[in-house]
Amino acid sequence: MRAARLIKMVLLLQNRVSMTGGELARELEVSERTVARDAQALSEAGVPVYADRGRAGGYRLIGGYRTRLTGLARGEAEALFLSGVPGALREMGLQDAASAARLKVSAALLPSLGDVSRTAAQRFHLDAPAWFREPKTPVLLPVIADAVWDDRRVTARYRRGEKEVERDIEPYGLVLKAGVWYLCARVADKEAFRTYRIERFTSVDPSGTRFDRDEDFDLPGFWARQADRFARSILRAEVVVRLSAEGVRRLPYAVDPVSAREALAGAAGAEDDGWVRVTVPVESEEVAHTQLTALGPEVEVLAPTNLRERFARDAARIAALYGRERR
Repeated sequence: MRAARLIKMVLLLQNRVSMTGGELARELEVSERTVARDAQALSEAGVPVYADRGRAGGYRLIGGYRTRLTGLARGEAEALFLSGVPGALREMGLQDAASAARLKVSAALLPSLGDVSRTAAQRFHLDAPAWFREPKTPVLLPVIADAVWDDRRVTARYRRGEKEVERDIEPYGLVLKAGVWYLCARVADKEAFRTYRIERFTSVDPSGTRFDRDEDFDLPGFWARQADRFARSILRAEVVVRLSAEGVRRLPYAVDPVSAREALAGAAGAEDDGWVRVTVPVESEEVAHTQLTALGPEVEVLAPTNLRERFARDAARIAALYGRERR
């Protein structure tokens, strides 16, 4: 543990002209007294760490010292390619590997490129979770992530409705969608790929065997096909509506994008009053009521009758609410 901390200290000082004891203590997550002891140990080992005293003092390397400890381990190199998504790295348990990788790469750069990690962080940040939702990291995500990186088979139990099922699966890839983690895996005895929501795993037992990865497997392409198929599969009902021009513009923001595309693609020309009649695929009448309510007076529900009557009751209640005087 201390050896790794000493290496990290050297790499930090190599990347900067000087660092105070407080700055090093925060980076290394130790006390300033420990920083002083580590600096002394490095000096005694031949690493030219120099301590400047006084208010503006700090620690620095002298004589243009450059460490050769810049070789990337496999896990660090893999984590480096994901370093633009710090939240995802933390949830998969790769934060420390990514930090070490960035330090090693920075140490290997020319002095003129020493600020690239800072300037990149100032210009790009990914905030994956959707608005108004508190993200929750699945407990088993780090275990699954390890199996993905290591191409290792796992035996997993998974909640499906009211029951649990057990599967031997080969975990191929992870997907973070709107703050929710999914696993794309091949079922070992069926040679078929499936998508699992990771928070529904109740247990994951990595086996001692690795699987031979299908190098033709395209994770982004597979996910795109699965996502489109899933979005279409849940649209089991239809609602016929009339939309104003503003309603047409706002429809993609009120319903599922797949629903909006299909509805507007099949729309006929505008009627005499400028409104457009469309058929919208929906998950259910209940969901349609919630979604279409967001369009307010820019939509008129024509069918099914039960839903039209429900909107009529809503309209009557709103008219009564706003028609009375406020005291």
